[in-house]
Amino acid sequence: METENKTRTAEEVEMPDRDLSEQIKEATKDSHVRAENTELMLSYQKGQVTLAQYKLLLCSLHHIYEALEEELERNSSHPGVAPIYFPTELARRELIETDLEHFYGQDWREKVVVPKATERYSHRLRQIGRENPEFLLAHAYTRYLGDLSGGQVLGRITQKSLGLKNGEGVAFFTFPGVSSPNRFKQLYRSRMNSVELTEEQRTGVLEEAVRAFELNIQVFDALQDMVSRTQRLTNTLPFPSEQIASTPLFRMVIGLCVALATVCMGIYAF
Repeated sequence: METENKTRTAEEVEMPDRDLSEQIKEATKDSHVRAENTELMLSYQKGQVTLAQYKLLLCSLHHIYEALEEELERNSSHPGVAPIYFPTELARRELIETDLEHFYGQDWREKVVVPKATERYSHRLRQIGRENPEFLLAHAYTRYLGDLSGGQVLGRITQKSLGLKNGEGVAFFTFPGVSSPNRFKQLYRSRMNSVELTEEQRTGVLEEAVRAFELNIQVFDALQDMVSRTQRLTNTLPFPSEQIASTPLFRMVIGLCVALATVCMGIYAF
């Protein structure tokens, strides 16, 4: 069942005359702080991100953006989606695929593993794409503007922490189609605020924005749990970690860790 949290619900944010972007910012304030203080994000902020963390993060991001961008494209003419649909400027999936190929090789699809929390995130995106396309606005805003706001800093941290050169492995953090992130964010918020929603739909979008942060927090926690379990397991093996990292046995162990993490994390129903 859903974890309890102290975030502000849409009902608690009574701002009928304020812009939707401001309402979302207020509604997700507490969740935003919690997301920034997950173990995975704290490692990033300290410049202590590991290759294992980053590769697993990329796998989950691909799964999430694949669902988000396919649903945005499918609903691109919907009045709640059309104003904020910017595939040329914002699309992440192909850039993430470039990074995954860099780290895993051309057969990266056969090596990708994601925790159950990531699958549930993707499932939620597919669900609202079918049932409430206007809710996609909350997820697009949360993901894309978050990437635009922190992407440059996180990209530099990743490059320095992992010793990556010439932009290899960090394509995800780049926005070739956006010349000025600040101006584009202003445009995006303006387009968001122009979307016409009923009071019920607006409440639903605000609640979905809170849920988007909660889904991200669950993914971050599950990924960190996977990394921690794998490190503990490899530390008990009588072989150097670099010797086993590319073997089928290691990939099987990773898969086992995903299953164990899922059981320990519990099942989240939406």
